[in-house]
Amino acid sequence: MVIDCAEPKRMVAFWCEALGYLPEPPPDGHTSWRNYWTALGVPEEELPAGAGEVPESIVDPAGQGPRVWFQRVPEPKVVKNRLHLDLKVSGGRAVPLPVRVQRVNAKAARLTSAGATVLRTLGGPDLDHYAIVLLDPEGNEFCVA
Repeated sequence: MVIDCAEPKRMVAFWCEALGYLPEPPPDGHTSWRNYWTALGVPEEELPAGAGEVPESIVDPAGQGPRVWFQRVPEPKVVKNRLHLDLKVSGGRAVPLPVRVQRVNAKAARLTSAGATVLRTLGGPDLDHYAIVLLDPEGNEFCVA
């Protein structure tokens, strides 16, 4: 999975917190991704300034989830996402609604401390559903449910 962004380092830190992932280390024997790419023969002058000096991708420590690469792009985000992630933290409908609300609120609080912004809350007294829509540090929408 690839996410376009302006600041890969910031996005790596945020999404590691959100997903419980780790920064992807460079392949064995290489001190950085930049070192790896140049060892493969990519000319140094073709690499953008700063590229590969800090991790730009994250991986699931359990090896089950997808690798996510944060690709630096020059243009800013200008429209709403057509795709977003749902972080399932509530335990599902088998869990009482008050417990689900508490779990969702706790995760959303951790993520706002890490740089997310709350956009809106989904749910209500007559619904058996509760979620919070947030924006990551670069304005990409995602849900905590």
